[in-house]
Amino acid sequence: MSREKELIEVINKQMPRSSSQVNHLFESDAEIVTFHGKGLLYNIDEFSEEDLFREDDPYRLGWNMAIGSISDILASGGIPKFYAHSMVVRDSWSTEYIEKLARGIAQVIKEAGAAFIGGDFGISKTWRYTGSVIGELASKSLLRSGAKVGDRIYITGGIGRGNVEAALRLYGDNLLVKSLTGGWKNLLRLRNKEAELIRKYSRCCIDTSDGVFNALRTISEMSSTGFFVDNLPYVKSGLILAKTLNLPKEMLFLGECGEYELLFTLSEKGEEEFLRIAKEQKLTFHKIGVVKELGSQILWEKGREIDLRAYDLRARDYSDPKDYLRKVVNFLKEAAK
Repeated sequence: MSREKELIEVINKQMPRSSSQVNHLFESDAEIVTFHGKGLLYNIDEFSEEDLFREDDPYRLGWNMAIGSISDILASGGIPKFYAHSMVVRDSWSTEYIEKLARGIAQVIKEAGAAFIGGDFGISKTWRYTGSVIGELASKSLLRSGAKVGDRIYITGGIGRGNVEAALRLYGDNLLVKSLTGGWKNLLRLRNKEAELIRKYSRCCIDTSDGVFNALRTISEMSSTGFFVDNLPYVKSGLILAKTLNLPKEMLFLGECGEYELLFTLSEKGEEEFLRIAKEQKLTFHKIGVVKELGSQILWEKGREIDLRAYDLRARDYSDPKDYLRKVVNFLKEAAK
């Protein structure tokens, strides 16, 4: 168990709980409660420099943080309704910068069909942002548990966009990287349309805020299952960047700066109808694997099997992200032997 998870459990044991809460600890991306006969969802997410979002474009920074705040509601089967935040801006940011940051946040809220209801504001030497979202349950709630052996595993978009953002922050001074990536916007995607279909057919769902591998491992832990994944849809920018930096592309899968896509499972029986409707609605989903028996955690790449059962690296355990990345590279080199 990670130190973070251990401390969450310690804190949770001290807190009074409500009989109206539907989900157990860690069981869903958002907290789910029944209130006056209705299902409501609540989420809160904090962002800071540690999340490795680039800061040169304030609109992109605001957009990406708002996507990260709303995705948990979508992953839990909800419709975002109300959005609040606590915004602490850096004292060196100009009024124009802050206006563009707010514009990025606002655009996501509008496109999600939600409304801003207020929040808190401060100024400091370092910036912090906390997004808080209230959603309404459309029909059934979606949990991280519920996957069954034989289910198909799908994702709403390409893998690695969040890790690309982190790499551009970490290696942005590399002249070759700068020349190749200078115009990359790298906006995270809002998946509210896809979420409408997912909540009708999926057995379970999670967003990939901590990366695709961690999402798969969480679903496996909560459902007492395993997984086999292959033919991963890496984003093109990630493949280019990996080649430029001479890093294995699998880091886009293992890395923990997630792309906030929705990862979900479908029963074999419901898969055909789901894909037919998705095609009619012109929605794209990527099949990346299948749910296996407990104890199986396999990534199939380049005709070889990478067994991930022993993989236990966590970015939060390293003060320097580059030390963590070196460890991941070493793991992949050893796995390739």
